Amino acid sequence: MQYGAEDRSKPLARVMMRAPGPALAAADPAQWHYGPQFDPARAAAQHARLAQIVADSGAAIHWLESGEDGLADAMFVQDPSFVTRAGAVVLNMGKPLRRAEPSLHEAAYAALGVPVIGRLSGAATLEAGDCLWLDPDTLAIGRGARSNQAGIEAVAAALAPHGIAVQAHDLPYWKGPEACLHLMSLISPLAPKMALIHAPLLPFALWETLAARGWTLLHAPEDEFLASGGLSLNVLMLRPLDVVMVDGFPRTRALMEASGCRVRVFEGDALCIACEGGPTCLTRPILRA
Repeated sequence: MQYGAEDRSKPLARVMMRAPGPALAAADPAQWHYGPQFDPARAAAQHARLAQIVADSGAAIHWLESGEDGLADAMFVQDPSFVTRAGAVVLNMGKPLRRAEPSLHEAAYAALGVPVIGRLSGAATLEAGDCLWLDPDTLAIGRGARSNQAGIEAVAAALAPHGIAVQAHDLPYWKGPEACLHLMSLISPLAPKMALIHAPLLPFALWETLAARGWTLLHAPEDEFLASGGLSLNVLMLRPLDVVMVDGFPRTRALMEASGCRVRVFEGDALCIACEGGPTCLTRPILRA
């Protein structure tokens, strides 16, 4: 099988990415809610470094075309879809500026031979940054500014025939709907039952579920989380206990290393901090094997 990314006991084998390209270079920072460190040229170089780390891990990268389509956020390929052992679910973005992105993913899956088992539309919105695999048969979804109840119900209906259950957890308001607070802004898996978390904003019911399941939960340093706008916690698991994060957060890195993780870093101030998305957001796992 050449698709299925819900089993975190296995290393990342195939991943989708999109270079920042002309769309990011032409982006209006005010329109896209980008911060003062925004620098398209430096962002492109930082993205290339992340891609090199991913490739060096052994994962095959499938590149989405990066053209002059005005989709500056389309480099955050995590959000418009996700892939299960049964096929892909193509979503419907909660951020209006990103509504055209799922069609890019649907076309990519057709080219890659990945069947689409669900496609959200209309008022049902959901972004995959709000999705966390508790195990290969259970998907937790954060209900908030980007993912609504109708979207959660649509995803649950698409997954139920394939033996996958969905749990919904309410997210806090935090900085409001214009900013980006996904469920995965608050928790990053490091292994099948280990995660880095920001406990003050994590839904209590989700924390309770993880604790009951025997997860090891590492509480990320709050000062680095706040200073980074949450990006210190956005960690991509290449394989269990082998992760990549934005450089510049030594206490968060040390916490993971003390718990047995190999931590690789890349500069991400112009790309991740400025544009509100880390290495998890910049990758769409297609296969873990």
